[in-house]
Amino acid sequence: MATSAKDLGPVLDKDGVRLTVDDAIATVTLTNPAKRNAQSPAMWRTLAEAGRVLPGSVRVVVLRAEGQSFSAGLDRQMFTPEGIEGEPTFIDLARSSDGELDASIAEFQDGFTWWRRSDLVSIAAVQGHAIGAGFQLALACDLRVVADDVQFAMRETSLGLVPDLTGTHPLVGLVGYARALEICITGRLVQAEEAVSTGLANLAVPADQLDGAVHDLASAILAAPRDAVIETKALIRGAHGRSYDDQRTAERSAQARRLRDLAGLGE
Repeated sequence: MATSAKDLGPVLDKDGVRLTVDDAIATVTLTNPAKRNAQSPAMWRTLAEAGRVLPGSVRVVVLRAEGQSFSAGLDRQMFTPEGIEGEPTFIDLARSSDGELDASIAEFQDGFTWWRRSDLVSIAAVQGHAIGAGFQLALACDLRVVADDVQFAMRETSLGLVPDLTGTHPLVGLVGYARALEICITGRLVQAEEAVSTGLANLAVPADQLDGAVHDLASAILAAPRDAVIETKALIRGAHGRSYDDQRTAERSAQARRLRDLAGLGE
């Protein structure tokens, strides 16, 4: 009997992150519910590694979390003078050179950047608290399906920091400048109804239906031809940065590639 990817167990399982692959669907699970999936530099490095080791067969990546909270944000130990063992403290980071500090933050961001690759569609399944870094990790994905108990909040500003884990660009794109600014500088909670009505979430469902709703969405995505999905995602992602006429040109180019491919005339 052939062994499937699902039978092989996790591709990756460390630092509060587990990656499993079942044919065209990969699942990245945050696995530290006792700490409400609090985030650390080690977790961010492992999230980045998950993106690097994805098999080429994967078309949809589901991001989910164990426990009642998706992620309560930064591990509070990072705010203590001693910090997290083996990691630089905030004071260490502040004392580093401009180049070193920039490189450190860029490395942290690597765990948040690959989710929007054109060859993948990523779906965040979000329940309970998604605070700060947790909010930004959900924003890193293309789509968000939320439980009706979800509570998003961007708390960095209230701590004297800024959201720096790639969350500001997608947040403004989803809800607009004024609402994004208000959400960030007040740190207030955004719950399920508002998340859906503002476009922050695609769908809200009862918590016990979250996995099923995400599975149905993933199945609908997989029903479309992969190359058409890749071209469409690239068109939609690039639309915000193009003029109307430039977008028309991009549409024509993409459609030409699709027509030639379907006719067997592609490269």
